[in-house]
Amino acid sequence: MRITGLHHITVICRDLDRTAAFYRDVLGLALVQEGVNDDDPDRRHFWFGDADGTPGTLISFLEYDSMPEGVTGAGSTHHFAFAVDSAAELEAWRDYLRSRGVPSTEVLDRGRFSSLYCRDPDGHIVEIASRD
Repeated sequence: MRITGLHHITVICRDLDRTAAFYRDVLGLALVQEGVNDDDPDRRHFWFGDADGTPGTLISFLEYDSMPEGVTGAGSTHHFAFAVDSAAELEAWRDYLRSRGVPSTEVLDRGRFSSLYCRDPDGHIVEIASRD
């Protein structure tokens, strides 16, 4: 038995249409499935990832429009990171995000990789990190 990688991440958002506009239209992820939450059928559940919906590329969103704001601390998630092939792409991403009205950090040298940070419409911290 061994863990072979990350399958998906699920986060909560307030408005799936606004979330889709960010993850699909700004970040370029494919909307691979629209449905409802298996455990709460009154709630919409969207899956984004590569065009094939490959495990390891997936992030899903559950829509809860009236939940209270999350609290940062033990038991919460700080951020998640998407991968790009090279550090050279990050400056283009920074400029692109800013041109779309999405504030981002400068490109940061992390030693073994480089990255930048922005926030999605619900305030989740999104990192874009280089594979090299």
